[in-house]
Amino acid sequence: QVQVVESGGGLVQPGGSLRLSCTASGRFFRIGAMGWYRQAPGKQRELVVDISSSGTTNYADSVKGRFTISRDNTKNTVYLQMNSLKPEDTAVYYCNAQGHTGLPPLPFNSWGQGTQVTVSS
Repeated sequence: QVQVVESGGGLVQPGGSLRLSCTASGRFFRIGAMGWYRQAPGKQRELVVDISSSGTTNYADSVKGRFTISRDNTKNTVYLQMNSLKPEDTAVYYCNAQGHTGLPPLPFNSWGQGTQVTVSS
């Protein structure tokens, strides 16, 4: 079983910045893609950005140029640097990790519990 834990959410004024972190942990696992999703009240969960194990990224149009994802494979951790935040970025942000675990390797798709990001003056 692979656990995913996020941290770093909070309240920030419009135009401000926040940095989210997400770490996956467990036994005998190999992570593939990791990503950040968000869900605002009354809306469906949507992809913010994901990153492959080799570093290929895929950003939602709404965050391009403002958000940056990075990854430390030695720590099984991804970071999301969010700049120029807008009120419409307010949501619960969830981290996702996919990969394989165990012998024989079986696929996993694990989610964190979510961290609240609120952008408001």
